[in-house]
Amino acid sequence: MIILGIDPGTAIIGYGIIEKLKAKSQKLKIIDYGCIITTPDFSTAERLEKLHLSLEKLIKKYKPDIVAVEDIFFFKNLKTAIKVSQARGVILLTIAEAKIELAEYTPLQIKQAVACYGRADKNQVQKMVKTILELKEVPRPDDAADALAVAICCANSIKSTKQT
Repeated sequence: MIILGIDPGTAIIGYGIIEKLKAKSQKLKIIDYGCIITTPDFSTAERLEKLHLSLEKLIKKYKPDIVAVEDIFFFKNLKTAIKVSQARGVILLTIAEAKIELAEYTPLQIKQAVACYGRADKNQVQKMVKTILELKEVPRPDDAADALAVAICCANSIKSTKQT
């Protein structure tokens, strides 16, 4: 089962693609990770279009069985919350257009699934991503590591009967 995890943002959207090797196995294999980056030189509409087209390319290339997206539940800055919500809307629409199953997780759920502690800090979560995926170092940038954490949370949460 191929899982695409997404960490929505305004200028940087992290993505992480993993494979759950067997339905009843806890073994996960990293496939790819990175970020979709938009610059302030573009209008909001242009940035959202770039996000949409980049995400479409990722979906076509990796053909995920499910896409997991971090849910927004709290923001200190309303302006940032609105921009991230716009990006999330484009992400959700792109997933719906591709007719791929969607899973959404709160930061608390992601931290609990990856670090076994819902209040884990960013550093703890990133170190656990490295350990779980048997990587030599923590994935960079942070947004990509966060997206891999979303994908790991999904892999640990879904009940799949699909054998790979």
